[in-house]
Amino acid sequence: MVDRLDDVDKRILYHLVRDARNTSAPMVAEEAHVSAGTIRNRINQLEADGVIRGYHAHVDYERAEGRLTNLVVGTAGIDERERLAKQIADVPGVVNVRQLMCGTANIHVTTVGEDAQELSRVTRSVAEMGLTIEDEHLLQHEEHRPYHAFGPEGRRGRQSIADFMSLSGGAEVVEVSVASGAKVDGTTLSEANERGYVDPEVLVVSVERDEEILTPRGDTEIRADDLVTLFARGDLPEETIEAFGGD
Repeated sequence: MVDRLDDVDKRILYHLVRDARNTSAPMVAEEAHVSAGTIRNRINQLEADGVIRGYHAHVDYERAEGRLTNLVVGTAGIDERERLAKQIADVPGVVNVRQLMCGTANIHVTTVGEDAQELSRVTRSVAEMGLTIEDEHLLQHEEHRPYHAFGPEGRRGRQSIADFMSLSGGAEVVEVSVASGAKVDGTTLSEANERGYVDPEVLVVSVERDEEILTPRGDTEIRADDLVTLFARGDLPEETIEAFGGD
C-alpha cells in the first residue's frame, strides 16, 4: 500500500481512469504544471507500487454479437475466499471477480455468455468449485467514472501546491510545482535566497525534474515544471509559495 499520493499522482490516476487510451503524458503535464518526463516517471512508479494494476478495455458485450452479461453473487468461507476467487477467475466465461469484506455474499462474479444456457453452465462451474450461490442478475448497463477527489474539482485552491503535510511541532512540508514565469524560474537556489524569494528559514529538500530527484545545492537552478519539496519549522511563508507560482 502506498501511504501518500501527491496532487500529480492523483491527477494521473484521474485521467487514466477517465480515458486511458487518449491520455498522454504531455496532456497531464500541462495541467499539473510539471514536465512530461515527470509524468512518465510517476506512471512507472505507480505501476511498480501496484497502484496501477493494469489497463483494460471497457467492453459492451451486448454489442459484441449480443452476448449476455450476468452477475453471480455467492458466499465463500473467510479462510477460503481469496483462494476461491483466484480459481473462479480462471473459469471460461468469467470476466471479473470481486471480493467483499463481509460474511455473506462476499464474492461477486461477472460472467459472459452467448445465451442463458451458456451462462447457466458457467454458474454451475463456479458453484462446483465451492461457491455458495446466493443470487444472479442479468446486467443491462454499467457506467465507469474516475474518483472525483483526484480530479480538477478535488484539487487544492492554490495551483502551485502539489502536496502538503503538517508535522509535529508545527513544521510543514510542502511540495510545489514551478510555474513558467515564476520568480524562481531560472534562478539558482543561492540567487533565490539572496533575492528573498525563498525565506532563509525554509529548507529546499529536493527537486524532482523528469526522471531525476536532484539533491539541492546553492548552484542548483530552479526551472519551470520542477517539483520542489520545501521544509519549514513553522508556517511556510506565503511569499515563498507565491514565488513558485505564475501570474
